[in-house]
Parts: sequence; structure tokens; C-alpha cells
Amino acid sequence: MTQSHTPSGLRQPQRVVSNGVVVEVSDVTAGTEDALTLLAATRLREGRYGYRIVKRTFDICFSLAVLVCFSWLFALVAVAIKLDDPKGPVIFRQARVGFDGREFVMYKFRSMCVDAEKRLTELTKLNEKTGPVFKIKEDPRVTRVGRVLRKLSIDELPQFVNVLKGDISVVGPRPALPKEVAEYTPRQRQRLSAPQGITCIWQTRRNRDSITFDEWVDLDLIYIQKAGLWTDFKIIIQTVGCVLTAQGE
Repeated sequence: MTQSHTPSGLRQPQRVVSNGVVVEVSDVTAGTEDALTLLAATRLREGRYGYRIVKRTFDICFSLAVLVCFSWLFALVAVAIKLDDPKGPVIFRQARVGFDGREFVMYKFRSMCVDAEKRLTELTKLNEKTGPVFKIKEDPRVTRVGRVLRKLSIDELPQFVNVLKGDISVVGPRPALPKEVAEYTPRQRQRLSAPQGITCIWQTRRNRDSITFDEWVDLDLIYIQKAGLWTDFKIIIQTVGCVLTAQGE
């Protein structure tokens, strides 16, 4: 029998089986892909219709409840944003990358000055995160009202409209900017193998400011592997705790 030789940088093709789902993992560069994550992603796509249906139903019901309960707050926030910085819009719209790399427009209450995107270039050198993500703790582009909105996570409320539209889920990896995704490694792109969300494991961590982007990706991949209703419920409860203790950005 003729033996096939696999290049040293590649894993031998293998079949991973779980709950009746078979995943063929081949031609995968060692150290960049994880068979378990690929399996979890495949189960989300093909083998877990019940979970997906219940998750989507929950997303719609929960989002409607949040939007109705906090509708009064939307008007107050709109007035506050306009009084603080009357030049810009109340709602900030930005292109993000969702499930399977599909782009969509994400909504947030505007928390930055109007020329925030233009000023980003001059602030790049102050980036406190590794990898393609840009984050600095004391961002000078954030307005006075914006600081309060971020601290209380109120700026995220319009994203429940995105959930109703099916762009994202309540729980899932945070959607990234297209330019950030363009710099992703193969392993980092695995974040896109599940519906993106408003909250995730990373956002429930008290030390999230000190978490590197690779560690952030690790947390997202853990979520993808363990995705389920109980996992989602725990993340939502922990997120509510963070909001009530004002642990937003």
C-alpha cells in the first residue's frame, strides 16, 4: 500500500464526530485552526436547529422587552446628546462584520465627537490593545455625555434593533470593523463562525481592559465551543451585573 506523506506544517486529515455530526478537518495549518472550534461551528450551522430556533426566538422577545421598557430613556438620551454636542446625529451608524463575514450597519447612541473617525489616525500610536483592535482607556474623542453613556452601557441599547433585524444576537462575539477583520489571522477569523452579539464573555470580565486581543479571541472560541441556552443565560446575568455596577467602557 502506498503511504501518503503530509507536509510537516499540516495535520493529517481527520474526521471528528460528535452527536452524529461529522467534520472533515484537512489541510489545516498546525497552530492556526482548532478542530473542536470547527466542530462547534459546524454544529451551530447544521446540527443544532433546535438551539438556533430557541435562541432566535429569545433574541426577538428579549430585544422587544428591552426596547419597550427603555423607550422613555431613548428620548432623554437623545436630548442629552444634542445639548452636549448639537452638531452630530443622535444615532451613530457604523459598518461591522457579522456571522460568516457578512457586513451590516450597527447602531449605537453617539458617544464621540463628530470627527472621531478622522482623528483616529493620530491616536493609533496610543492604542492599548494588541492586534487589529483599537482601544484606549481615556479616549479624548468621547464627549461628556458619551462617558456616562459608556460607563452605564446605555450607548449599546440601539443594538437591540440590530438583533430584531437579525444582524446580531443578544449573546455572541462582538462584531468587529471590516478593517480589523481584514487583518485577522485564520484563527481569529473563527470568531465569525457564530452569530455576533451585544455581549460576550469578554464583556463580563472585570479585568477586560488588561485582556489582550488574543485572550479575547480565546474567550470567544470558548463561547463558540460551549454555546447553549444555559451559557447564554449566564452571560446575560453577568452582563446585567456589570451594567448595574457601572463597569462599562
